[in-house]
Amino acid sequence: QVTLVESGGGLVQPGGSMSLSCVATMNIFRPNAMAWYRQTPGEQRDLVARISPSGTTTYVDSVKGRFTVSRDNTKSTLILHMTNLQPEDTAVYYCNTNPPLRLWGQGAQVTVSS
Repeated sequence: QVTLVESGGGLVQPGGSMSLSCVATMNIFRPNAMAWYRQTPGEQRDLVARISPSGTTTYVDSVKGRFTVSRDNTKSTLILHMTNLQPEDTAVYYCNTNPPLRLWGQGAQVTVSS
C-alpha cells in the first residue's frame, strides 16, 4: 500500500521558520525524485521544490534562497525547511513523487500571519 504522510505545519509569523516532514512508503520513495507542492484555495497545486534520488535540488523562483529540501533514503523521509516565511507562503503543503502519483496525502497547513 502506498502512503504519503505529511507533518509539521502550523502558524508562524512573517519572517519565521518552519520545517515539514513527509514519510512515504519505501517502494515509491527510494527510486523516485520527490517533491513538495503547495495549494491555496481555488488554485491548482504547484511544485515548490524537487530533489532527485541522488540529491540534486531545484526550486521555484519564489522560494529560492529561503526553502531547502532534503531527503533521507534510509528512512524514506522528505524534509522541507522553510525560512523567512511570508504571507504568500500560506498554503497546504503536500509531498509526492515528481511527476506526482494520483495518490496524495492529507497535506500540512502552513499559515504565515502576524
